[in-house]
Amino acid sequence: MDVMRNLMRNLALGLILAVATLAPVAGFAANQMAPLTLTADQQQAVKRISDYLNSYQSMKAKFNQVSPRGVVTSGILYISKPGKLRFDYANNPLLIVADGRWLTIKDRVRDRGDQFPLSSTPLRLVVAPQVDLLAETNVIGFDSHDGITSVTVQDRKSSIGGYIILMFDEKLKQLQQWVAVDGKDRRTTVQLSSVEFGGKFDPKLFIGEINRDGKQP
Repeated sequence: MDVMRNLMRNLALGLILAVATLAPVAGFAANQMAPLTLTADQQQAVKRISDYLNSYQSMKAKFNQVSPRGVVTSGILYISKPGKLRFDYANNPLLIVADGRWLTIKDRVRDRGDQFPLSSTPLRLVVAPQVDLLAETNVIGFDSHDGITSVTVQDRKSSIGGYIILMFDEKLKQLQQWVAVDGKDRRTTVQLSSVEFGGKFDPKLFIGEINRDGKQP
């Protein structure tokens, strides 16, 4: 499989990560939004996206990320379910790691960072062993046009706010793009290429230690 979805990661601390999608749904607040009433066909479309996310246990891919200010960075993304994820940036000190319990955002040069419970962030949906978007999120936006289904979801368990827009190619049966939008409507888009499914990764890749003593290295 070649070109795939855009993964996003996002949340907290003024850093928006992304772990996914796109769509012109503007102005959602950080509060939980009322879910749409979906037709049977729309529910099936959302289920197809859940099935896709549940179709692999591990994945490695190159990524290009576009920040809310249009800055483009690149690197390698690793996912190992359940709970583990790593955005390894090239030519950039930023490192984002999920170890199954904590999401760590770290500046590797300064050896400083912050940690958040993974369960409180939308990224938990990306690394869960199984996910049911209909049961675990509020679907607050839906559009289907020219073979592309765009679904905007808000994680019911997230305490950070924001939402994720997922774009699914109905012909290729794959997630094409995935954008994270924070509570201030700032968007981060990540495009993946050279995607490889399966395989095992060194457990050390998913360790995110940070310096908490206030001293610079």
